[in-house]
Amino acid sequence: MSALRKAAVVVAIAVAALTVTIMTSDYVRAVAKEAVRDTPSAHDPAALAALEPAVRGYVEAVDAGDPDALVTVFAPDATVSDTGRGFRGRAAIGDWARDEVIGGELTVLRTTHGPKGPTVLLRFDPEGLMAGFRARYTFDVENDLITRITLRYA
Repeated sequence: MSALRKAAVVVAIAVAALTVTIMTSDYVRAVAKEAVRDTPSAHDPAALAALEPAVRGYVEAVDAGDPDALVTVFAPDATVSDTGRGFRGRAAIGDWARDEVIGGELTVLRTTHGPKGPTVLLRFDPEGLMAGFRARYTFDVENDLITRITLRYA
């Protein structure tokens, strides 16, 4: 087999592997599920009203496209776990928000209260990407500030 043919085979295998990886990612599965759902385009008023002020402040900051307001609802040493990636402290959370959250559309669908704070079922549609997806954001709130958010695809 010629060197050129070997290179072509290697490239073809790499492309196939990348395609399989992309098509089986959690994000792609979440987007595909959401594409066939009938999801409201506005916040559920009861679910939004049931949120603690800090969590409502998070939603309002996303709605307003205001990363500075978003950071203020977090404790100084708060953490965000975004589908396995971690961010600690207001500076890191602010960078994360500017890169991945601000500019997107968040729709609160349901709120369930837990011992440390609410779990919010929502739809998030990052601007300019394929489509939105449902996620569960579990908030820990202490002294009227968010100390932790864990984000998972729903």
